[in-house]
Amino acid sequence: MELSTLDYSFIIVFFSLVLGIGIYVSKKSGKDSNEFFLSGRTMPWWLLGLSMVATTFSTDTPNLVTDLVRTQGVSGNWGWWCFLLTGMLTVFVYAKLWRKSNVKTDLEFYELRYGGKPASFLRKFRAIYLGIIFNVITMSAVTLAAIKIGGIMLGLEPLETVIGAGLITVVFSALGGFKGVVYTDFLLFFVAMAGAIGAAYYLVNIPEVGGIHAMMANELVTSKLNILPDFNDTEMVITLFIIPLAVQWWSSWYPGGEPGGGGYIAQRMLAAKNENHAIGATFFFNIMHYALRPWPWILVALASLVVYPDIASIAEAFPNVAENKLGHDLAYSAMLTKLPSGLLGLVLASLIAAYMSTISTQLNWGSSYIVFDFYKQQVNPDATEKQLVAVGRISTVVLMVLSAFLALAMQNAEQIFKLLLLFGAGTGLIFILRWFWWRINAWTEISAMFASGILSILIQATPLGAFLFATDTGILPDWGEIPFVMIATTIIWLIATFITKPESDEVLRSFYEKIQPGGPGWQKVVDEAKVDNVEIDKGEKWSVPSGISAMLLGVILVYSMMFATGYWIYGRTTDALILTGVAIVSGVLLIFTWNKMKEHIL
Repeated sequence: MELSTLDYSFIIVFFSLVLGIGIYVSKKSGKDSNEFFLSGRTMPWWLLGLSMVATTFSTDTPNLVTDLVRTQGVSGNWGWWCFLLTGMLTVFVYAKLWRKSNVKTDLEFYELRYGGKPASFLRKFRAIYLGIIFNVITMSAVTLAAIKIGGIMLGLEPLETVIGAGLITVVFSALGGFKGVVYTDFLLFFVAMAGAIGAAYYLVNIPEVGGIHAMMANELVTSKLNILPDFNDTEMVITLFIIPLAVQWWSSWYPGGEPGGGGYIAQRMLAAKNENHAIGATFFFNIMHYALRPWPWILVALASLVVYPDIASIAEAFPNVAENKLGHDLAYSAMLTKLPSGLLGLVLASLIAAYMSTISTQLNWGSSYIVFDFYKQQVNPDATEKQLVAVGRISTVVLMVLSAFLALAMQNAEQIFKLLLLFGAGTGLIFILRWFWWRINAWTEISAMFASGILSILIQATPLGAFLFATDTGILPDWGEIPFVMIATTIIWLIATFITKPESDEVLRSFYEKIQPGGPGWQKVVDEAKVDNVEIDKGEKWSVPSGISAMLLGVILVYSMMFATGYWIYGRTTDALILTGVAIVSGVLLIFTWNKMKEHIL
């Protein structure tokens, strides 16, 4: 595929702007670690919200969506759509708690909520476990998508793509820190959205596809259109709908969809001006992430079924692609090769933008764990601010290199998605309850972390997994993997919780006094403190019931917006009008509920 001068112009201008922003903010970002990782906690909600959206607008996401749509239909996206429930719970219950904690990273929370050597170990171990292992896996998935795009659209070898895509990203990430990431995200968001929408509109209307009506009438596409799974297919309903909505959203830890908030979402909440800005940012993110953004990707995926009905047709059209990189997820990149000059350059710039936004966020977030939660805690407690920033920049480069090597060995985006879900199964409930139940302790989290990880490895790569889940021979169905790990992990951490001592009164009282979580789960601690003439309850009204009401209204609002958008595209006007009405009513009720909640937010 040949790029025109106009295409190259788009890409060169985009790269120049991104590097310019990184260099511009580098001096202030390097002033101290608080600036480098949290931008001085002065960020407004709209900028943080756009940054969250841009970060999750990664190169692997359209590939994943394409894979799901081509193999399971539009309803296959419930595997990640279910995390809207997690997101809304974070918006209306946990965002203000995170901002109140005033920690630098969400791992610092461990030594606020727990005490002693177990808390210290948990913080340091999770810094490596999440900051390096999980983070590198996530970045490698994004880089794998970049490799596939580079191979299909530009004929690049994997190593060429890795070096070209990673070099500029790591340079501006190391220079600009968090402020550079957020400022460039503002630019990246608009470039990425323009590219995705422009590509979808053009590709649906190319002669091979014939427009939206011809596409939807195609027999290969018709069976894939349903937003809800076929309820006559029991296994599909359980796999695609029931498990995600009944179990997965609250039980699994997944980057960007952590129950109770965490990771780079928590980093942005912690960087907000105040609690209201933290809530506003996460709410805006969830609306954009779920209701509007998936549809351009879905349309391209559906159109690809007409042009490339199977993997063999993709392989035939692109014979230079390595066999170990072939998969349904390649169809997205394959379709983009049909874009005209100008639009092609914009879309390539948008894909580069998506890659850089996600990778730069993961690098800064993972580096913050290494600096604050490992280096400063374990290696050099007396480190100066200059040393902390230097370690942050060095670790940024190291993380990029590690993820690049892993990406070169990977094949499929959906495999990585499922692996991450499985590794986090059973831990999510702890992240929800630890704010509101005093009995959760450090050993709860340690046991759950090791249990879910070990069980995931055992059923993925051992005879136990083959015995339980192997197709046609296992004693449990394929969809039972996540529930199995979740149930086993939950039993283990509950046992660990009750056979180990609770946290000390000093730790529990200090946490309650600072956060004021409220609720019956802390009543024992509050009452015992009163007996000792210690007043830790400041009399704030418990806002969780109102928060859960707002969460449910928010879920209805966003899902109805998402369905309505799809039905408007499909031309199902009656359904679209009804769902639009539901969205408006739920939005009005949410505003009313939110105004009542604001009275209890400082």
